[in-house]
Amino acid sequence: GTGHRFASASWLFAGYLLAWAAFSLFATLLHWWLESSALMAPTMQAANTHLAGAVLCAAGLYQWLPIKNRCLTQCRAPLQFIQQHGGFQAHAGGSLRLGLLHGSYCVGCCWLLMLLLFVGGVMNLLWIAGLMVLVLIEKLAPQAQSIVRAVGLAAVAGGVWLLLR
Repeated sequence: GTGHRFASASWLFAGYLLAWAAFSLFATLLHWWLESSALMAPTMQAANTHLAGAVLCAAGLYQWLPIKNRCLTQCRAPLQFIQQHGGFQAHAGGSLRLGLLHGSYCVGCCWLLMLLLFVGGVMNLLWIAGLMVLVLIEKLAPQAQSIVRAVGLAAVAGGVWLLLR
C-alpha cells in the first residue's frame, strides 16, 4: 500500500540459518573437546555416565525455566513474531537481523534438547527421530507447557538415575 518493496525473504531465512549455524559451530567445538577429553565414545555418544546424567539433568531443568517458555513462545509462530517486531523489512540488513533474532529464539528453546544427541548418540537415527518428534510436539501441541514440563521431569529422573548408578 505504501509503494515500498520488501527485502527478499531469503535475507530473513539467511538470518535464521545464521543463528542455527552459530549453534552448530558451538556444538561441533563442544563435541571435539569432549572427544579429545575421552568423554565421547567412538559411537558418538557420551562415554561417561556422569556426563550423560549431567546433560540429561541440565536439559530437564531447562524445560522448567521461564526463558525456555519465552523462547518457545517466540519461536512457535513465525508470522506473529515478524509482525510483533516491526513486520517485513524494506532493507536486507533489517530482514537479516529479524531472521537472526527469530532463529536465536528457536535455538534458545531447543539448544539443550539438541545437546541430548551427545547422550543418545549423534548418529543414532532413533534418538534423532525421537528428539525431532519431541520438538515438533513442543511447537505444535495445544498443551505444550505440560508436555515441556513432563519431558523435563523425565529427563531429570533419567539423569539422576545415570548419576547414581
